[in-house]
Amino acid sequence: MKTLEGDFMAANARIALVATRFNDFIVDSLIGGARDTLVRHGAEDASLTLVRVPGSWELPLVTDRLARSGDYDGILALGCVIRGGTPHFEYVAGECAKGLGQVSQQRDVPVSFGVLTTDTIEQAIERAGTKAGNKGAESAMALLEMISLLRRL
Repeated sequence: MKTLEGDFMAANARIALVATRFNDFIVDSLIGGARDTLVRHGAEDASLTLVRVPGSWELPLVTDRLARSGDYDGILALGCVIRGGTPHFEYVAGECAKGLGQVSQQRDVPVSFGVLTTDTIEQAIERAGTKAGNKGAESAMALLEMISLLRRL
């Protein structure tokens, strides 16, 4: 049986990181983990572009614009939505996830979902580089694998 799968090498990959300013005390750690992972896997710092947006609601629009540009092999969306006492969390998190998925499917560009959706600040901190690892780094690995796989298809 022939098996196709990607690897984790970032050689010649042009990658955009789209990151929110909202909850930047968490998101900055996700950016650091993602950047470190990408560089350790062969990405040139000059091939990485960081784009900042206000919040997770804005991620799909900017990601779509970057995907349409044709300048990137993959896009990594980074953000953090923490549940509060109102339904706002559900609207923002749900539309962000749906919008990013649509960008990837409609533009044929891999978009990795590195947006934390947590119930508490403590959970967000755990996923931004402490007990639960760094989800920015994990999302970067998924993006590298998808870029490589799509190049092979």
